[in-house]
Amino acid sequence: MRMDRATAVKPGDLTGEELRRVGASVLEAIAEYHAGLDRRPVLPDVTPADVSALFTGAFPAEGERAESLVEDWRRRVAPHLTALGSPRQFAYVIGSGAMIGTFAEALAACTSTNAAAWKMGPAAAGIEAQCLRWIAEFIGYPQGAGGILVSGGTMANFTAVLAALRHVAPYDSRADGLQDPAQRGRFLIYMADHEGHVSVTRVADMLNLGRRAVRLVPSRLDFTMDPEALDEMLQEDRSRGDVPFCVVAQLGSVNVGAVDPIGALADVCAKHGVWLHGDGACGLLAAGLPETRELFDGLERADSVCLDAHKWLGVPYDCGVVFVRDRERLRRAFSVAAPYLGERMGADDELDYLEYGPQMSRAFRALKVWWVLRILGAGGLREALSKSLRLTRHLHALVREHPDFEVLHEPTLYLYSFRYVPNGWMDSPVTSTTMECLDRLNAAIAEAIQRSGLALIMTTRIRGRVTLRMSICSHRTRVEDVEATFEALAGIGRRLAADAALDMRRDEPTSVTANA
Repeated sequence: MRMDRATAVKPGDLTGEELRRVGASVLEAIAEYHAGLDRRPVLPDVTPADVSALFTGAFPAEGERAESLVEDWRRRVAPHLTALGSPRQFAYVIGSGAMIGTFAEALAACTSTNAAAWKMGPAAAGIEAQCLRWIAEFIGYPQGAGGILVSGGTMANFTAVLAALRHVAPYDSRADGLQDPAQRGRFLIYMADHEGHVSVTRVADMLNLGRRAVRLVPSRLDFTMDPEALDEMLQEDRSRGDVPFCVVAQLGSVNVGAVDPIGALADVCAKHGVWLHGDGACGLLAAGLPETRELFDGLERADSVCLDAHKWLGVPYDCGVVFVRDRERLRRAFSVAAPYLGERMGADDELDYLEYGPQMSRAFRALKVWWVLRILGAGGLREALSKSLRLTRHLHALVREHPDFEVLHEPTLYLYSFRYVPNGWMDSPVTSTTMECLDRLNAAIAEAIQRSGLALIMTTRIRGRVTLRMSICSHRTRVEDVEATFEALAGIGRRLAADAALDMRRDEPTSVTANA
């Protein structure tokens, strides 16, 4: 069938004039969004039914004008998104979404670059390599390490743990995987029992090792992994015929910012021939700060480490970073050949990133990382990170000085958990009813402040009890944001605690609701 050249469909294309006009409208919408970000309710006051009702229309029979799409953003989309870039978004470990990264993302998208191989985008490959060198230098990881940008912490952990499995397995696992007849016993992964991250369990799932392959190592009082307990577990498991192959150290844990003793763990792993991976999704950048560098002594001995650029670094979603100390071990884990991928050309191999990670189709993530790193510089990045630490210490002081809050740990990085405990509640003998009431009270406080729109805070569990947790990793957060949020928590707590105490005095089942 002959195609009429004049009427050929060009999906999504605009004329030069349309592109400029719509582009200006999009730019104005971006500026409007950021201008009102600190005043926007952090959590929109909508129900799932409300949102579903906004998006019920049928697939349009005819194409729409581009301007209507931008207007829809203003009317139906932006007001119903959680303001994750807000300075009072404390619930999730999500960075600020640096504005400069927004522009980098648009430019990367305009080329539709697939950053899988050097020939698909030579500049993209070169920029990614430079970003990896800069970040490795900043955190003090060996410059010759292999590295790659991925979607986030789970894929970074997957990339490292699969490299570990391929390296430690007593046979070539690439050919037959877990089905090789040479395999005896279970492949096992180890992480701390309290602060280990669920993404490691997901990785065990993805590798089809089974969730029970993740062994939980006892933690010390400061929530860090106990190296002596790890040593004993590795010895016992190996003597039973299992194959311990990877220890995952938390380098800035998600609840309390714990940094496992990486040097001591490296000693244990070297003794047993086990791969040491550092999950620094939340906190690894602190290795580049003079005030926290000591926590990461021995980092260079880890076989692999990772961090999330879309967390503390503030790069817009999504972007994770993973390094493997021995570049060739990373390549061996993922290298695959096919005639349509072309012939490898020697020196260019190291920049064919499809050889170093799980994806063959890869977004040009490096541009936004590159721009954020360049606009900050090493000094500006250190100042931004240090500010987060100062704000967290300030929050700790507010908690410590207030009679109705309980300190649960000293702040290490920017993740801080604490508990609302009304003054006097713990004076008399504490019963299970009291503790359960406090659990419900803290959960209700978090829900109430979410509903208020002032700030977004989630709960977690520390040693089994429900607590409040704040992640102060946005570069937009000011001391006023921390103080206003803390004051709101205290006020909500007082109102809800009064109702809960009345129920307890009546000897009725305690009910705490968030209608405060």
